Amino acid sequence: MSGVLVAVGILVVSGCSSGGGGEELPTPSWAGGSSAASASSGGVTESAAPAKGSVKVVRTVATGLKSPWGLASLPDGSGLLVSDRDDGTISKVDAKTGKITELGVVSGVSAAGEGGLLGIALSPDFASDHMIYAYFTSASDNRIVRMLWDEGKPAGEQLGAPDTIFKGIPKGFIHNGGRIAFGPDGMLYAGTGESGQRGLAQDKKSLGGKILRLTPEGEPAPGNPFPDSPVYSYGHRNVQGLAWDDKQRLFASEFGQDTWDELNAIKPGADYGWPAAEGKSDDPEYVNPIAQWHTDDASPSGIAYVDGVIWMAGLKGQRLWRIPLDGTTAAAAPQAFLTGEYGRLRTVVAAGGDKVWLVTSNTDGRGKPKSGDDRILELQVR
Repeated sequence: MSGVLVAVGILVVSGCSSGGGGEELPTPSWAGGSSAASASSGGVTESAAPAKGSVKVVRTVATGLKSPWGLASLPDGSGLLVSDRDDGTISKVDAKTGKITELGVVSGVSAAGEGGLLGIALSPDFASDHMIYAYFTSASDNRIVRMLWDEGKPAGEQLGAPDTIFKGIPKGFIHNGGRIAFGPDGMLYAGTGESGQRGLAQDKKSLGGKILRLTPEGEPAPGNPFPDSPVYSYGHRNVQGLAWDDKQRLFASEFGQDTWDELNAIKPGADYGWPAAEGKSDDPEYVNPIAQWHTDDASPSGIAYVDGVIWMAGLKGQRLWRIPLDGTTAAAAPQAFLTGEYGRLRTVVAAGGDKVWLVTSNTDGRGKPKSGDDRILELQVR
């Protein structure tokens, strides 16, 4: 079924005035006079991405991974860092040979259910500071730490002690969020879950069910929509993917409950509706998703942006979704690839040019693991 356009069970939401589903996003305060400002002002006409695309599996980079979750590309192109959710380790994968070398164990990780060592990201100044950021579940909360990576030490002993820069994110057996990424503004963004406590998503004083925007030191970032708050957007159920387009606009994927999973274009300070709204809503208080899927078809995780297209990994749906964009709306119906070929798909990361890295997730307790069948793939995408 790879490459087949799937229409049943998918609703593309574009051009809707209700809930902001089709409107251009306001310029974030940090964007200043950047290209994001001119794009949102209506002064630039954008071209829609082609309605249909293609995926080619170039190679299998590495196999034999256990509960992989987060992925980060080293800036020198030598390899990838991957986090192990359940064992709490970070390993380096050689980009050419696929050799896996454990850096070390992240101390303080308390893995259970959907919690554990989740997203990782490299410092914007990684070339000079060698700092790795990680989001993980501890015994009491979800938190973000940073660690010094010293390649000069023996394998397994290369990670320094975690420095906690942000804590207090609600934890649960489910809905721990976990994706972190540095944005084009140099700030650290984190997708959180409401930990199964629905009301937290609408509580702007809670850190659950939010997208957070922080300085690299873990403070509320300048220009955030709520004074002295790390909250960037709210009303989320369980944010799993974060990516920016080439005009610095943020997109996020989100688990639904029983009906609709979502891909959203993120507006600073906006309410995305959970738990009152799952998927598209007629209530103008809530921002509508730009695309939504039945939960059996998606259960979305990581996302990546490449040449006008969002690529979204599906867990329960066991497929890679292609969502072509026209600004901040979907230009056409999403297209499914790799359906059922590699099982559950957890993370997708842009690899430069027309390539992406894709990580499977069959050993996460909900898949059907085979010997060595959690792997990293290199894909060519269009």
